[in-house]
Amino acid sequence: MKKVQQLNGSAAEVEAAFYDALNRADVDALMLLWADDDEIFCIHPGGPRLHGHAAIQASWEAILAQGALQIRPSQLHQAHNLMSSVHTVIEGGVSAGSEVAHLVATNVYMKTPQGWRMVMHHVSVAPGAAPGATQPPASKLH
Repeated sequence: MKKVQQLNGSAAEVEAAFYDALNRADVDALMLLWADDDEIFCIHPGGPRLHGHAAIQASWEAILAQGALQIRPSQLHQAHNLMSSVHTVIEGGVSAGSEVAHLVATNVYMKTPQGWRMVMHHVSVAPGAAPGATQPPASKLH
């Protein structure tokens, strides 16, 4: 298992650091935000369920090799308790031919001995424009 740095703060702060790492194409920083456990999952739009650090890291390396994603999450909804926090966000618009679609992400965080860490990131493409979307469509999916 990988070594993780102490990251004190809330699940919301881990989420902000996650999107910051995506926006900088920093896979190392991104992977430090995941739980130090192989029971972690990631599903990219239209992709298979990835399980464990090796598969998840390889997917992010391939995606971010093309450059940063420039995702600005909005419309956060969250449910949390002392040990877990589930966030759903809109990840902006994506051009899909002549239609505009948006990405809907679910990010799940658990309180671990190292602090709050991500245990799941699941993104789906939803039809139509994001309600209240104000940013231009993103140039690529993740």
